[in-house]
Amino acid sequence: MASLRRNKDGRPRTLRKDRTGANPVRVGILVLIGVLLISYFGFTKNNPFSRPFEFKAVFPSANSIRLNSPVRIAGVNVGKVTKVEGQDGTNNAVITMEVQDQGLPIHKDAELKIRPRIFLEGNFFVDLHPGTPSAPTISDGDTISVAQTATPVQLDQVLTALQQDTRRQLQITLASLGTALTAKPTAAENADQTPYVYGKSAAQALNSAIPFGKSALRDSAITQQALQGVVPSDLTGLVQGLASTGRKLASSEQQLGDLVDNFNTTLGALASQQSNLQQSVALLGPTVQTAYTSLGRLNAALPNVRAFSLALVPGVEQTQPTIDAVTPWIAPTRKLVSQEELGGLVGDLQPATASLAKASTESIPVLQQGDLLSRCVSNVILPAGDVKLEDGPFSTNQENYKEFWYSMVGLAGEGQNFDGNGQYVRFQTGGGNYGVKLTGGNLGAGGTLFGNSVGQPLGTRPAWNGGTKPVYRADKACYTQKIPDYNAFPAGPSDAG
Repeated sequence: MASLRRNKDGRPRTLRKDRTGANPVRVGILVLIGVLLISYFGFTKNNPFSRPFEFKAVFPSANSIRLNSPVRIAGVNVGKVTKVEGQDGTNNAVITMEVQDQGLPIHKDAELKIRPRIFLEGNFFVDLHPGTPSAPTISDGDTISVAQTATPVQLDQVLTALQQDTRRQLQITLASLGTALTAKPTAAENADQTPYVYGKSAAQALNSAIPFGKSALRDSAITQQALQGVVPSDLTGLVQGLASTGRKLASSEQQLGDLVDNFNTTLGALASQQSNLQQSVALLGPTVQTAYTSLGRLNAALPNVRAFSLALVPGVEQTQPTIDAVTPWIAPTRKLVSQEELGGLVGDLQPATASLAKASTESIPVLQQGDLLSRCVSNVILPAGDVKLEDGPFSTNQENYKEFWYSMVGLAGEGQNFDGNGQYVRFQTGGGNYGVKLTGGNLGAGGTLFGNSVGQPLGTRPAWNGGTKPVYRADKACYTQKIPDYNAFPAGPSDAG
């Protein structure tokens, strides 16, 4: 039998019957609200908790655009119109639009047009061209100027522009234009024309001018493109500047009248010099070409000039402090260079200066000889002293200049004495069991020298070369002489007997 749960005091524990779950009605309402919110967000794809990207554009006319009218890019809806209002002081309309993330980014050269969704008017939308990727992007809340927007032409505008009297005047204009283009010129009309168009109608003259219009149209297109400026707002700024200038001129009528009179006088003076002016215009082209080349070189030099100017700024800033520091020094310096001081000293030193200049001139040959001597020492004497003489078993494997000083030291040691009578060297003059005979050399023709030696001679060190001397060129500088090969004559045996 199962045991009952008991409390701490031992009594059986009873289950409570007042505990219940959540209210089913409340749970159903919450679930229904959640389903509705999910369905709303799923179908509208609109997040009320996020703020969309918003910008403005100025149009010449609202053109019946309405709130919530779509904003499209290449036919795809990317936003909507949220506000339409007028621009103060003009007939323009300012349209506020919000764009979804898929329509971003929008560049500053973007273009907007109001287009009809239906051919026969009505249901307009804003056609947005985001601009070129290389242009900067606009920020949230920016405004695109009216120069980058356009509105469609309405059918009523076309019908009201061509009323009956307007159409009649247009017919007369077209008929008169046709007559003017096809009529042959009279002799009086040919009199003031160039021979190239004699007897030709206006249409024929225009046809003849077409080949010359290629370069003119090309240059005009380049000029028109340049007049637009670097960025789209340049032309707007120019128009605004001209408007400001026009207002200033309108407020100065008297000065403007004087300007027109002076301008008329100037043109009259130019007309009286028509031939000279024609020659000046003919020379203007080469002058402009030369000026263009000169300005190009000047433009290339401007960075260096700018760098030089920037480097010169610290020096210019220190000019005034330098002048202030030098000013007290000028008066003592003027006294120092006066005739009583340095001026007289210069007069006294002038003869010595002339003699010093003469000595400098005459020392040039001495310096030249000194240069030759130094080259001889560097290129011949010192390298010759560095040669190691090969002397068989008697070789010291030292440079010969060292051997010379070794010999001096040995000679000094051999010639020392202790009696105060000076140095002397003792040589063995003869005697011994070995006979020696020397022939040739400096003994003369047929000369022979006989003697005795204590030890048996091994040979002559260095060997006698038969009186042959190294080649010496007196007509060549010493430093160009070739160093002789001192080891070309090996040691040979002596004539011992």
